[in-house]
Amino acid sequence: MTRLMLRPFAISVSVTFALLWGMLAGAAFAQEQRDVNPAMWQSIAELSEAAVEDSSISDRALFDLRAQVVKHRAYFESARRTNGAQIVSLRQQIAALGDPPADGASVSEATEITEKREDLRRRLAVLLVPVQVAEAGFTRANGIVGQIDSIQRERKADQLVSVIASPLNPKHWGPALTALGNAVRGVWKEDRLNFEESGLGWRGKLPLVLGSIFLGVLLVARGRAWAVHIVGSLQQLGVRDIGVWRFLVSLLRIALPLIGLWLLVYALQQSTVLGPRSTTLISIIPLIGGVILGFRWVSERVFSRDDDEALILLSGHGRKHARMCITAITILIIVLACLVELLKLDNASATSITVLTFPITILMSLVLYRLGQLLRGYGVELTSDEDGSASAGTRIRVVRGYGSAALLVAVIAPLLQAAGYATAVQAFVPPFVMTGILLGLLMVLQRFSADVYGAVTGLGVKARDTLMPVFFGFLLSLAAIPLVALIWGAGVDDLSEAWVTFLRGVEVGGSQISPKVFLSFAVIFAIGYGLTRLLQSTLRGSVLPKTKMDIGGQNAIVSGLGYVGLFLAGLVAITGAGLDLSALAYVAGALSVGIGFGLQNVVSNFVSGIILLIERPISEGDWIEVGGQMGYVRDISVRSTRIETFDRTDVIVPNADLITGTVTNYTRGNTVGRVIIAVGVAYGTDTRLVNDILTEIASEQPMVLANPPSNVFFVNFGADALEFELRMYLRDVNWTMVVRNNVNHVIAERFAAEGIEIPFAQRDLWLRNPEMLRPGREMQASPPKSDKPKDD
Repeated sequence: MTRLMLRPFAISVSVTFALLWGMLAGAAFAQEQRDVNPAMWQSIAELSEAAVEDSSISDRALFDLRAQVVKHRAYFESARRTNGAQIVSLRQQIAALGDPPADGASVSEATEITEKREDLRRRLAVLLVPVQVAEAGFTRANGIVGQIDSIQRERKADQLVSVIASPLNPKHWGPALTALGNAVRGVWKEDRLNFEESGLGWRGKLPLVLGSIFLGVLLVARGRAWAVHIVGSLQQLGVRDIGVWRFLVSLLRIALPLIGLWLLVYALQQSTVLGPRSTTLISIIPLIGGVILGFRWVSERVFSRDDDEALILLSGHGRKHARMCITAITILIIVLACLVELLKLDNASATSITVLTFPITILMSLVLYRLGQLLRGYGVELTSDEDGSASAGTRIRVVRGYGSAALLVAVIAPLLQAAGYATAVQAFVPPFVMTGILLGLLMVLQRFSADVYGAVTGLGVKARDTLMPVFFGFLLSLAAIPLVALIWGAGVDDLSEAWVTFLRGVEVGGSQISPKVFLSFAVIFAIGYGLTRLLQSTLRGSVLPKTKMDIGGQNAIVSGLGYVGLFLAGLVAITGAGLDLSALAYVAGALSVGIGFGLQNVVSNFVSGIILLIERPISEGDWIEVGGQMGYVRDISVRSTRIETFDRTDVIVPNADLITGTVTNYTRGNTVGRVIIAVGVAYGTDTRLVNDILTEIASEQPMVLANPPSNVFFVNFGADALEFELRMYLRDVNWTMVVRNNVNHVIAERFAAEGIEIPFAQRDLWLRNPEMLRPGREMQASPPKSDKPKDD
């Protein structure tokens, strides 16, 4: 029980992320045994299969059997790949020879081919024997491991729901106090007896013992103060990136006192005056000290006294209370662990242990409830800007969620232990606290990674608001998953099994998708993608500009090369990773159905994009009009085309609209275009003079081509004017509005100088009874006057 309680705290102090992954990799590597005795495997397999049927077998025996089976399973898994290249080669040769003729066929097969096929099949059968044996052994071993794991999980579940006597029953209080007294007296008697038997033999080690005690007491008493003094000295010296140095030096606040505790324990062990029980108890003092120092370090980083360094920005009073709560919870957990260890050494009953630990559980619940209240209020005092940021919002939700869970645990834990479920309480209260410490540690490491990134890039404190800390936090969260599993009761063998399963991968369509395959695919594809981009850049910057190809053709070649390069990179990556494309036929069939129904528009646009790049009816830089939108083509992608209008807005047009619809391209092939300017003159104007003036104006424009020549047409006798059209061909149609503006100005000036009037519209109004407009006159019939009043 005590070991179960102390294991999470031991992990937090003595195990780092790198050590954990190294342990898992080392365990997986150690499992690869090349030589296995078949008789020994048969004996172990039969013994293991008999053990899983025996409900009385101990957990330790199951653990030992599982370790041996796992070792053999690793061998069989490796042996399944024996002769892999030769087997593939033989199967390809057999397939190349084809199937033998059917019985009764009119055409017989050559004897040489028949003999060759039979020889290849015999060789293949010989090579498949060890593979088939390994496959059978792997399947058997994997099944045994699964059965043992299932039995262990069931036993753990049974232990969690097991009921012990309620600590509220007064009849258990007396025996519990008696058991505690016996345990203390037993330790005292052992120490006194051992001291008397050892005599003065320990005096020979007196200098070593006294020196270790002196150094230990000095480091425990002054270690933290020295670490603080170092940080202050760095600040006075003006050291840059003080946040990084403050973090590194703060680790000395754990290391120095921890070394001191180890020296004290070493001195007591060297004195040989303690009994076996005391020796067992003091051996866990460095572990206990590490837990206390580690918890306190995390709390002081998360709830720092400095507002700029605090990761959970409660009020100053709230952060102080949070640090006190974490320290109190740590001390209570340590006291609980030591008490249980002391009682277990004296073989106290489970009922006595439950009764004696119940007051500690109540105190721990009260402190945990207070901590939950503080965390539930996090975010109330933040500013709107802080509260609105993504990182702050995520942190607030996590902290508040943990605070709510703390309130729930604080209420449930005493009730469960009062009902007799002490094992369940010990199984989830310490891990819950440890999970909170781990969350705080992740926040501290994320802040440290941001400070390191700021020191490297020169951003300083501003690096904390960039995207990289979020990425570092994601990586840290992934690395913390095994630690969370260990905290909540998973064993190293469970993690090793999960790691082996992860490395083995999953089977999809007959192909084994493993991390090795995925990594090979990613590396090969990345190389192909990089080469494609490099070739595109070379063509775009060095080769194509030296040709006579227009910019649209150059962009089409570069884009097409990109699509071809990506396709080839994916194909080579799939082949190089060892994936069997034929095995994905069912997946491709299902995908084709989805394309036919749900993705038909996407596929249509994709095919249209390919057609646009090949046929090039439009190119980047062309002035087009489609669907009522007019502008310049800025980008042609695989799905859509981006058009920049004259209002400087982007219009995204699906490629299918450009292929199936009507598109006007004003600059396709060349930029020559015609502009038509209409003008009207008053009746009575000399039309020949107007023709000559307009012709002269057109010839004076620098953008107007001489061939084909400009034309002036007298097009109509309008209702209000004589209508003319000036038609000019421009060398660059993009200058249409500029030329039209200049020509209109010149026409107005020349017509004014020549006295030519540009009339405006005139209308005649007929009044049937004008006398009715006069006041006081009665209506009388009168014919309309012969003259026609004119209203200008």
